Amino acid sequence: QVQLVESGGGLVQAGGSLRLSCAASTRIFGYYAMGWFRQAPGKEREIVAAITWIGGTTYYADSVKGRFTISRDNAQNTLYLQMNSLKPEDTAVYNCAACFSCPDYVRGQYDNWGQGTQVTVSS
Repeated sequence: QVQLVESGGGLVQAGGSLRLSCAASTRIFGYYAMGWFRQAPGKEREIVAAITWIGGTTYYADSVKGRFTISRDNAQNTLYLQMNSLKPEDTAVYNCAACFSCPDYVRGQYDNWGQGTQVTVSS
């Protein structure tokens, strides 16, 4: 099944920006709904943003609305998360995940996960 590799994490000052990328090793990338999740130390994993396989429809957690933008390039089999106006509360390990032929791209079963990339926001 699909293999996912995240990149683009790092250390950034509050108010700064990062763009995360998720490369997928599949030729049917367009059939997957894709999501970004994060997990901070001592916290449960939470969904940050998601995008449908149909294209155009997106979801954002309330905490990141207006600051983060999820997008995908199906021709390049790549998912992106543009993160602006970063806050220390955004510090977490970020994972991308794929849900094949997903009827519910927010609450659906994401079966394929990347290994994660660390995002650290300093105050």
